[in-house]
Amino acid sequence: MVELPDLTLPDNPRLAQNITHFARALRKAGLPIGPGRVIDAVAAVAAAGFTSRQDFYWALHACFVSKPEHRVIFAQVFRLYWRDPRFLERMMAALLPAIRGVQEEQAAKPGEKRAAEALLDGANPQLDAPDPPEDEGTEIEVDASLTISAEERLRSLDFEQMSTDEVAQAKRILAQLKLPVSPLQSRRLMAAQRGSRPDWRRTFREAARRGGDIQFIARAKHRTRWPNLVVICDISGSMSQYSRIVLHFLHTVSNAKGAGWARVHGFTFGTRLTNITRHLATRDVDAALAAAGAEAQDWEGGTRIGACLHDFNRDWSRRVMGQGAVVLLITDGLDRDDPAALEREMQRLQLSARRLIWLNPLLRWDGFAAKAQGIRAMLPYVDSFRAGHSIAALQDLAEVISRPEESGEKARLLRDL
Repeated sequence: MVELPDLTLPDNPRLAQNITHFARALRKAGLPIGPGRVIDAVAAVAAAGFTSRQDFYWALHACFVSKPEHRVIFAQVFRLYWRDPRFLERMMAALLPAIRGVQEEQAAKPGEKRAAEALLDGANPQLDAPDPPEDEGTEIEVDASLTISAEERLRSLDFEQMSTDEVAQAKRILAQLKLPVSPLQSRRLMAAQRGSRPDWRRTFREAARRGGDIQFIARAKHRTRWPNLVVICDISGSMSQYSRIVLHFLHTVSNAKGAGWARVHGFTFGTRLTNITRHLATRDVDAALAAAGAEAQDWEGGTRIGACLHDFNRDWSRRVMGQGAVVLLITDGLDRDDPAALEREMQRLQLSARRLIWLNPLLRWDGFAAKAQGIRAMLPYVDSFRAGHSIAALQDLAEVISRPEESGEKARLLRDL
């Protein structure tokens, strides 16, 4: 539930103009708002009245929010625009760089940087700020040779703390990433002139054609095949920002030529399981993710990990998990259902997969511990447990997949249980 402020009418009210400016800020933050919605919002507020904070918030929410992923941005822009009298100071602090050790670093809340940029309307606080007076105060020298580049900083930045421009840059970087995999050796044999083992069946067949004389020994080698990649992604409220970017990366992997995967299957879950594999085949990433989001009706809802994994194991496991599939499970593990049922479904999923890799964005915290009952139930049945909150974390996936002995943070967390 969004915390709403107490709202009072000013002495010289200009409510329609304020709603118009509020709509412009939302449009700058990425919400598709046109003049028609502004007119509807003014009429809705006039009908609902301005005396109840709940009525005012939800009247604007009903007019301006059309997708679940817009709720966080709306809430942050609303809070800054209608409540916080020091919102400009907070926005300037969010956009200005901080010197380590001089200014206390504080991570922005989800969507706050995008709301700040929208309300500043493209103003650059570094360029608009007045020049400091000369010969006053203490001069601070910063060694720029030890600072990291903007791209390196972006690779390690948390997806949830990115601004609108940073999210766009992150998606461009992810569109160039690859997730290669080594081929698997099959038990089937194929003819090879310099094969590692003799092919007696073909040798005797050729000899029978020549009157029983064995003139040469045919050779054979094992065939190679490529595994399937199965991605099961959590799209609940706590995972919405991460899942959007991860699905963007999944679209890149599924459409990459020569990456090595036989097929890439995608599933989303919140309160129910949705197969989005056919949407990922669309070449245009925006159209693919829009179609996937339209089919998955539980965006930013609750989480039922055990029930959704049960549906996957029952309906889809035999179809997509054959021939040694690698499974990427992307979730924070915060589930309130029966942990025993979740444990059974995780065990069955691990037995069906060649490798089960769990990406959890909560691992970005240094003091992370497996205290939630859902995490404790899932952790023993994964082969690798790693963070999935940044571009660098997704880049490490290639190394994890090619090294079966890599278990990530699993061994450390199991020791702490």
